[in-house]
Amino acid sequence: MDIAHNIEAVRERIARAASKAGRSPDDIMIVAVTKGVEESSILGAIEAGIKDFGENRVQEAERKIMRLSDQGVHPAWHMIGHLQRNKVQTALKIFDIIQSIDSIRLAQSISEQAERVVPVLLQANVAGEETKGGFGTDELREAVTEISRLPNLSIMGLMTIAPMVDNPEDVRPVFKELRRLRDSFGLEHLSMGMSNDFEIAIEEGATMVRLGRIIFGERQ
Repeated sequence: MDIAHNIEAVRERIARAASKAGRSPDDIMIVAVTKGVEESSILGAIEAGIKDFGENRVQEAERKIMRLSDQGVHPAWHMIGHLQRNKVQTALKIFDIIQSIDSIRLAQSISEQAERVVPVLLQANVAGEETKGGFGTDELREAVTEISRLPNLSIMGLMTIAPMVDNPEDVRPVFKELRRLRDSFGLEHLSMGMSNDFEIAIEEGATMVRLGRIIFGERQ
Protein backbone atom coordinates (compact mmCIF):
# COMPACT_ATOMS: atom_id res chain seq x y z
CA MET A 1 0.00 0.00 0.00
CA ASP A 2 1.71 3.17 -1.26
CA ILE A 3 -0.15 5.84 0.65
CA ALA A 4 1.81 8.71 -0.89
CA HIS A 5 0.95 7.42 -4.38
CA ASN A 6 -2.72 7.12 -3.43
CA ILE A 7 -2.78 10.67 -2.11
CA GLU A 8 -1.12 12.00 -5.25
CA ALA A 9 -3.76 10.23 -7.35
CA VAL A 10 -6.54 11.63 -5.17
CA ARG A 11 -5.18 15.16 -5.51
CA GLU A 12 -5.15 14.78 -9.30
CA ARG A 13 -8.78 13.66 -9.28
CA ILE A 14 -9.73 16.53 -6.98
CA ALA A 15 -8.00 18.99 -9.31
CA ARG A 16 -9.90 17.64 -12.33
CA ALA A 17 -13.24 17.77 -10.52
CA ALA A 18 -12.55 21.28 -9.26
CA SER A 19 -11.53 22.45 -12.73
CA LYS A 20 -14.75 21.03 -14.17
CA ALA A 21 -16.69 23.14 -11.67
CA GLY A 22 -14.57 26.25 -12.17
CA ARG A 23 -13.11 25.96 -8.69
CA SER A 24 -9.62 25.90 -7.21
CA PRO A 25 -8.46 22.58 -5.69
CA ASP A 26 -6.90 24.68 -2.93
CA ASP A 27 -10.43 25.35 -1.65
CA ILE A 28 -11.06 21.66 -0.96
CA MET A 29 -9.80 20.05 2.25
CA ILE A 30 -8.98 16.36 2.32
CA VAL A 31 -10.03 14.84 5.64
CA ALA A 32 -8.31 11.44 5.72
CA VAL A 33 -10.57 8.97 7.53
CA THR A 34 -8.48 6.79 9.84
CA LYS A 35 -11.03 4.44 11.38
CA GLY A 36 -9.21 1.11 11.67
CA VAL A 37 -5.95 2.64 10.38
CA GLU A 38 -2.64 2.17 12.22
CA GLU A 39 -0.49 5.10 13.35
CA SER A 40 2.25 4.18 10.88
CA SER A 41 -0.16 4.75 7.99
CA ILE A 42 -1.30 8.04 9.49
CA LEU A 43 2.32 9.16 9.68
CA GLY A 44 2.72 8.18 6.03
CA ALA A 45 -0.24 10.35 5.09
CA ILE A 46 1.17 13.27 7.08
CA GLU A 47 4.48 12.89 5.24
CA ALA A 48 2.50 13.07 1.99
CA GLY A 49 1.00 16.40 3.04
CA ILE A 50 -2.31 15.51 4.69
CA LYS A 51 -3.10 17.86 7.57
CA ASP A 52 -6.62 16.83 8.59
CA PHE A 53 -7.83 13.46 9.83
CA GLY A 54 -11.28 12.13 10.73
CA GLU A 55 -12.23 9.50 13.29
CA ASN A 56 -15.61 7.85 13.87
CA ARG A 57 -15.24 6.51 17.40
CA VAL A 58 -14.00 8.39 20.46
CA GLN A 59 -12.40 5.38 22.17
CA GLU A 60 -10.34 4.30 19.16
CA ALA A 61 -9.45 7.89 18.35
CA GLU A 62 -8.26 8.68 21.86
CA ARG A 63 -5.68 5.87 21.82
CA LYS A 64 -4.27 6.90 18.45
CA ILE A 65 -4.33 10.64 19.00
CA MET A 66 -2.60 10.39 22.37
CA ARG A 67 0.11 8.08 21.04
CA LEU A 68 0.77 10.37 18.08
CA SER A 69 0.73 13.41 20.36
CA ASP A 70 3.39 11.75 22.53
CA GLN A 71 5.53 11.61 19.37
CA GLY A 72 5.01 15.32 18.75
CA VAL A 73 2.55 14.72 15.90
CA HIS A 74 -0.38 17.15 15.99
CA PRO A 75 -2.53 17.26 12.84
CA ALA A 76 -6.10 18.60 13.01
CA TRP A 77 -8.54 15.94 14.19
CA HIS A 78 -12.19 15.89 13.10
CA MET A 79 -14.90 13.90 14.86
CA ILE A 80 -17.01 12.59 11.97
CA GLY A 81 -19.04 9.79 13.62
CA HIS A 82 -21.99 9.81 15.96
CA LEU A 83 -20.96 11.40 19.26
CA GLN A 84 -22.69 10.18 22.41
CA ARG A 85 -23.24 12.82 25.06
CA ASN A 86 -21.37 10.75 27.67
CA LYS A 87 -18.27 10.96 25.45
CA VAL A 88 -18.34 14.72 24.95
CA GLN A 89 -15.73 15.54 27.59
CA THR A 90 -13.20 13.15 26.06
CA ALA A 91 -14.02 14.32 22.55
CA LEU A 92 -13.36 17.92 23.51
CA LYS A 93 -9.89 16.98 24.70
CA ILE A 94 -8.82 15.24 21.50
CA PHE A 95 -10.77 16.72 18.58
CA ASP A 96 -10.27 20.13 17.00
CA ILE A 97 -13.52 20.06 14.99
CA ILE A 98 -16.77 18.16 15.51
CA GLN A 99 -18.47 17.55 12.18
CA SER A 100 -21.31 15.38 13.39
CA ILE A 101 -23.66 17.55 15.46
CA ASP A 102 -26.91 15.65 14.99
CA SER A 103 -29.12 17.04 17.77
CA ILE A 104 -29.66 20.24 19.69
CA ARG A 105 -29.15 18.32 22.95
CA LEU A 106 -25.68 17.23 21.81
CA ALA A 107 -24.81 20.81 20.89
CA GLN A 108 -25.99 22.00 24.30
CA SER A 109 -23.85 19.37 26.03
CA ILE A 110 -20.76 20.43 24.09
CA SER A 111 -21.45 24.10 24.81
CA GLU A 112 -21.79 23.43 28.53
CA GLN A 113 -18.56 21.42 28.79
CA ALA A 114 -16.32 23.30 26.38
CA GLU A 115 -13.61 25.61 27.66
CA ARG A 116 -12.93 27.02 24.20
CA VAL A 117 -14.88 27.92 21.08
CA VAL A 118 -15.44 24.63 19.24
CA PRO A 119 -15.84 24.67 15.44
CA VAL A 120 -18.76 22.42 14.51
CA LEU A 121 -20.72 21.28 11.49
CA LEU A 122 -24.36 20.25 11.63
CA GLN A 123 -25.12 16.84 10.17
CA ALA A 124 -28.02 16.88 7.73
CA ASN A 125 -29.90 13.75 6.73
CA VAL A 126 -30.76 15.11 3.29
CA ALA A 127 -31.88 11.77 1.86
CA GLY A 128 -34.12 11.03 4.86
CA GLU A 129 -32.56 7.63 5.48
CA GLU A 130 -33.83 6.02 8.67
CA THR A 131 -30.46 4.38 9.31
CA LYS A 132 -28.58 7.70 9.20
CA GLY A 133 -28.40 10.33 11.90
CA GLY A 134 -28.67 14.05 11.44
CA PHE A 135 -31.27 16.78 11.15
CA GLY A 136 -33.98 16.43 8.56
CA THR A 137 -34.02 19.24 6.01
CA ASP A 138 -37.16 20.62 7.67
CA GLU A 139 -35.40 20.67 11.06
CA LEU A 140 -32.24 22.46 10.04
CA ARG A 141 -33.42 26.05 10.26
CA GLU A 142 -34.51 25.65 13.88
CA ALA A 143 -31.28 23.79 14.65
CA VAL A 144 -29.10 26.52 13.14
CA THR A 145 -31.06 29.19 15.01
CA GLU A 146 -30.89 27.41 18.37
CA ILE A 147 -27.28 26.22 18.14
CA SER A 148 -25.96 29.56 16.90
CA ARG A 149 -27.15 31.08 20.21
CA LEU A 150 -25.08 28.68 22.32
CA PRO A 151 -21.79 29.92 23.78
CA ASN A 152 -18.55 28.11 22.92
CA LEU A 153 -19.79 26.83 19.54
CA SER A 154 -19.07 28.17 16.07
CA ILE A 155 -21.13 26.69 13.22
CA MET A 156 -18.78 26.32 10.26
CA GLY A 157 -21.17 24.60 7.89
CA LEU A 158 -23.11 21.45 7.10
CA MET A 159 -22.15 17.78 6.71
CA THR A 160 -23.98 14.86 5.17
CA ILE A 161 -23.45 11.17 4.51
CA ALA A 162 -24.92 10.36 1.11
CA PRO A 163 -26.63 7.02 0.40
CA MET A 164 -24.42 4.21 -0.88
CA VAL A 165 -25.23 3.73 -4.56
CA ASP A 166 -23.65 1.97 -7.53
CA ASN A 167 -23.68 5.10 -9.69
CA PRO A 168 -22.29 8.22 -7.94
CA GLU A 169 -24.42 10.41 -10.22
CA ASP A 170 -27.45 9.17 -8.29
CA VAL A 171 -26.40 11.16 -5.20
CA ARG A 172 -25.83 14.45 -7.03
CA PRO A 173 -29.29 15.72 -5.93
CA VAL A 174 -28.31 15.12 -2.28
CA PHE A 175 -25.19 17.26 -2.68
CA LYS A 176 -27.09 19.95 -4.57
CA GLU A 177 -29.63 20.17 -1.76
CA LEU A 178 -26.98 20.40 0.96
CA ARG A 179 -25.33 23.25 -0.92
CA ARG A 180 -28.69 25.03 -1.24
CA LEU A 181 -29.25 24.66 2.49
CA ARG A 182 -25.73 25.84 3.32
CA ASP A 183 -26.17 28.91 1.14
CA SER A 184 -29.56 29.69 2.70
CA PHE A 185 -27.91 29.88 6.14
CA GLY A 186 -24.87 31.85 4.94
CA LEU A 187 -22.44 29.22 6.22
CA GLU A 188 -18.98 28.48 4.83
CA HIS A 189 -18.29 24.76 4.67
CA LEU A 190 -19.83 21.71 3.01
CA SER A 191 -18.45 18.40 4.24
CA MET A 192 -19.73 15.88 1.73
CA GLY A 193 -18.32 13.20 -0.51
CA MET A 194 -16.42 10.04 0.34
CA SER A 195 -14.20 7.63 -1.59
CA ASN A 196 -16.95 6.53 -3.97
CA ASP A 197 -18.55 9.89 -4.78
CA PHE A 198 -16.15 12.73 -3.86
CA GLU A 199 -15.77 14.04 -7.40
CA ILE A 200 -19.53 14.61 -7.71
CA ALA A 201 -19.48 16.30 -4.30
CA ILE A 202 -16.70 18.64 -5.41
CA GLU A 203 -18.59 19.54 -8.57
CA GLU A 204 -21.52 20.47 -6.32
CA GLY A 205 -19.47 22.62 -3.94
CA ALA A 206 -17.86 20.41 -1.28
CA THR A 207 -15.17 22.21 0.72
CA MET A 208 -14.27 19.08 2.72
CA VAL A 209 -14.16 15.51 1.42
CA ARG A 210 -13.83 12.58 3.83
CA LEU A 211 -11.63 9.92 2.26
CA GLY A 212 -10.58 6.63 3.83
CA ARG A 213 -10.51 3.57 1.59
CA ILE A 214 -9.13 5.42 -1.44
CA ILE A 215 -6.11 6.53 0.64
CA PHE A 216 -5.54 3.67 3.07
CA GLY A 217 -7.12 0.72 1.26
CA GLU A 218 -9.85 -1.56 2.56
CA ARG A 219 -10.09 -1.76 6.35
CA GLN A 220 -9.65 -5.12 8.00
